[in-house]
Amino acid sequence: MPPKPTPDFFVRRPRKVEKAVAYLCLGSNLGDRAGTMAKAVGLIARAGLKIIARSSLYETPPWGPVPQGPYLNMVVAVETELAARELLNLLLGVEHAFGRDRTREVRFGPRKIDIDILLYGEEVIAEPDLEIPHPRMMERAFALIPLSELAPDLKVGGVAVSAALAGLDRSGIVRVEPQPASECEAP
Repeated sequence: MPPKPTPDFFVRRPRKVEKAVAYLCLGSNLGDRAGTMAKAVGLIARAGLKIIARSSLYETPPWGPVPQGPYLNMVVAVETELAARELLNLLLGVEHAFGRDRTREVRFGPRKIDIDILLYGEEVIAEPDLEIPHPRMMERAFALIPLSELAPDLKVGGVAVSAALAGLDRSGIVRVEPQPASECEAP
């Protein structure tokens, strides 16, 4: 007697995995800012995201009403198979590894690490805790300067990043020479 065919629900079918390029803005203004950001990029890579480009570091004035020290900012382009929501959860986990708890901090206050998703492919997402493109990125030189280093012709809402940057105040933003830091160390 011939064997019975395997029922369909036991057959593993390969799923089509879509890859997306996301641009992440990292910032830090507490402790070893450059070291923290290098370690955060290392954690992002070890979590399975492919780092395809990273900008220079830029020292930037703080944003918002809370008095605090200057930030270091950079943008990292990653290739991922994660959905945007999964990517957000992964990045919140990276922030948590450095002790960040968004529910207990002062909005626009100092932080050891901040990681925002600026763009996720061509997607537009408007959810209470996830907006892509980042809703204020086109007003913030600290995000657009490093983003324009990686992708000056990239368009957001029909406007090139370089064109949006041309209309912003860049005072106080200085490119910082890279400093050696191990990306493999734990936070």
